[in-house]
Amino acid sequence: VQLQAFGGGLVQAGGSLRLSCAASGRTFSGYCLGWFRQAPGKERDFVAYITWRGGNTVYVDSVKGRFTISRDNAKNTVYLQMNSLKPEDTAVYYCAANLNYCTTDSQEYDYWGQGTLVTVSS
Repeated sequence: VQLQAFGGGLVQAGGSLRLSCAASGRTFSGYCLGWFRQAPGKERDFVAYITWRGGNTVYVDSVKGRFTISRDNAKNTVYLQMNSLKPEDTAVYYCAANLNYCTTDSQEYDYWGQGTLVTVSS
């Protein structure tokens, strides 16, 4: 499984960005796709995940109501729509896949994309 994340950039506080994570190499049915982020000097933190079949979602509290994770099964792509962005959302965002279950623990994910930088200016 190969994951490629893109869509990051520089945006002012209050703005929006949509990240995409394109998967290739294997049919994604039954997998879990997650988004994580890592700010400078900090650990990689969970942002959101979605179950590939049912589309069930979980978010970290700090992004609830502002971020939306979704998937397009036909395109093997997961999206992270980010609205009302804040400077504290600045980080490198990574998508990741778990072959068997969904979890907020980054250590449990088997495949990772290369990351895309999101910078939110105040």
